[in-house]
Amino acid sequence: MSQTPSTQVTVEGKRAVVIGGTSGIGWAIARAFAEDGADVVATSRDQERVETAAARLEELGAKTRAVTCDVSETDSVETLWTEAADALGGVDILVNSAGSVARAPVTEMTDEQWARDIDINLTGVFRACRVFGREMDGGSIINIASMSADQAREARPAYCAAKSGVNGLTRAAAADLAPEVRVNAISPGFVITPLAGDAFDEGTDVRTAIDERTPMGRVAEPEEIAGAAIYLASDASSFTTGEEITIDGAYSDSAI
Repeated sequence: MSQTPSTQVTVEGKRAVVIGGTSGIGWAIARAFAEDGADVVATSRDQERVETAAARLEELGAKTRAVTCDVSETDSVETLWTEAADALGGVDILVNSAGSVARAPVTEMTDEQWARDIDINLTGVFRACRVFGREMDGGSIINIASMSADQAREARPAYCAAKSGVNGLTRAAAADLAPEVRVNAISPGFVITPLAGDAFDEGTDVRTAIDERTPMGRVAEPEEIAGAAIYLASDASSFTTGEEITIDGAYSDSAI
């Protein structure tokens, strides 16, 4: 007799690694996981931020470890796996949330800007999926893509190309890693994060234009992305893989 699938949207008791997890959307997800009862390693390249995140996660009752990771280096990703698995007793959830945005039109973008955005936003996700996909006995990988994978954005050609690639990689990895590991993507729209800078401050022309076009009438807070991550990481999504969830307040569906 088959076991009845769970309908509980919770990560309680699970073990998570959030790459790019010390600020913005990644931190919101790491914190939400910990508040829901998961043990969490939140990592980035910045030692100070990693240590601060670890201390805050411990305050929430999560088992953790302060481990830095540079997704541009395979050795660093492999060390992350080893350290996280040792600290948590294994890993059930991987979130790929590291990001970089070079701002230049296609005619002015340098090779270096292009290479950096592709390496961090796309190849870094591949490296993490490869390393963790080999080692995880089961569970969920969640890649943070972007509405920009399908929406034209001025002066961000490498970012848009990389995020389109993340969606393709997600589908391919889902096929390769099934049935043991599920792989899905979340594509946020406009979210107030450090990566966005001050562009979304109240009263700016950019913020006003986005608010007016978005049916929900505003930009998102990072915490509003975390709920989808909990669903995709939970057993309630046990038959969901190779999918992309767009969270943009219906911006993508509104008239240009």
